[in-house]
Amino acid sequence: MTLTFTDETASATITSGSLTVIDFAADWCGPCKAMKPTIDQLAEKYTDKVKVGTVNIDDSPAITAQYGVRNIPTVLFFKDGQVVDKSVGFVSIQKLEEKIEGLLK
Repeated sequence: MTLTFTDETASATITSGSLTVIDFAADWCGPCKAMKPTIDQLAEKYTDKVKVGTVNIDDSPAITAQYGVRNIPTVLFFKDGQVVDKSVGFVSIQKLEEKIEGLLK
């Protein structure tokens, strides 16, 4: 299941120690809408290994600014509270899976 993160909830998950993948997006963004099924698939595939979710940049400006997200969609990969990788723009599920698999090793 894809999680929904906010300014209030994202920090606790990011610092939890497990790999966390967050898609920064907006409802009005066409590429973000196209990316949503991919994020949902990742959440389902890695349900026991990775926390996968989204941040609506309009509803959560603090976390968006904290990580310098200026273009959407942007997917940030967090491990032990730190950004360890990122992807900007629409990308295939295969590219995101490659990043996740590499970070799980």
